[in-house]
Amino acid sequence: MVDLIAYADALPAAGETVFGSEFRLGYGGKGANQAVMAARLGAEVIFVNHVGDDLFGEMTRENLASHGINTDRVFVTPAESTGAAPIWVEPDGTNRIIVVPGANQTLGSKEVREALASLDGADCVLCQLEIPLDGVAEALRFGRSWNCATILNPAPAAVLDAELLALVDWLVPNESEFEATFGEPPDTDDAIVRARADGLIVTLGSAGSAATLGGVVHRVAAQPVDAVDTTGAGDAFVGGFAYALASGMDIESSLVVANVCGALSVTRLGTQTSLPDRQAVDAVVARSRVGVAEPMG
Repeated sequence: MVDLIAYADALPAAGETVFGSEFRLGYGGKGANQAVMAARLGAEVIFVNHVGDDLFGEMTRENLASHGINTDRVFVTPAESTGAAPIWVEPDGTNRIIVVPGANQTLGSKEVREALASLDGADCVLCQLEIPLDGVAEALRFGRSWNCATILNPAPAAVLDAELLALVDWLVPNESEFEATFGEPPDTDDAIVRARADGLIVTLGSAGSAATLGGVVHRVAAQPVDAVDTTGAGDAFVGGFAYALASGMDIESSLVVANVCGALSVTRLGTQTSLPDRQAVDAVVARSRVGVAEPMG
């Protein structure tokens, strides 16, 4: 996805035109953001996706490669445009996003199978829902066959069947995605366990994150920061978690790394431009007093 980001003091009502304070063109897409976050921490990342045969597609491939990401499986689809996301950002960092998937919609199970068949394995397979669900399921099946960790960020939210969820080791929604998926908000430990008693991580913004292990909810408090722009914070969290888990860290340590990645990302404007590097994350993790937060009841 290519992000078209407009900053304004107040957003327009229907039929209204307002002046914005700033405009930025950036690189986005949940999968790409998470891939860049993992790569910045030192992961060897192979990215699988489709882009359009247009300027945004060329720019996307070049950008991914500039982060050291393997783009051999980022294929051009001539009949489609590269995905784009107009984003509006208010002064408090709140954002509104319209996603136009474009070429992302052409990455089904057949295309994923052809892209991954030549790989021998991986330490982690990380998926999102900005491609067709059959493509997501196929990638997760490869993860199962490789006996590696499988992570699904169910965003944008969609109805997920039991067969697909059974392929997922770690499901990582935010609060709104949790409610869309499970029909109730993650307001209590009981609600979180009812949703998925094992292998669920809910990102809770300033309240940190909550993970289920064996029917028990484990919480990690958020790193306190001054938020400037929350765009991409969830992707920073998921990319950081995937890197840490694939590196062999335990769950609580992986959650601390993920929380720090998410927190640092909101202190700068933009999406991929706001993602922290390994040095910045290590420095905060080393001096962090982040620990287990109190339950919500």
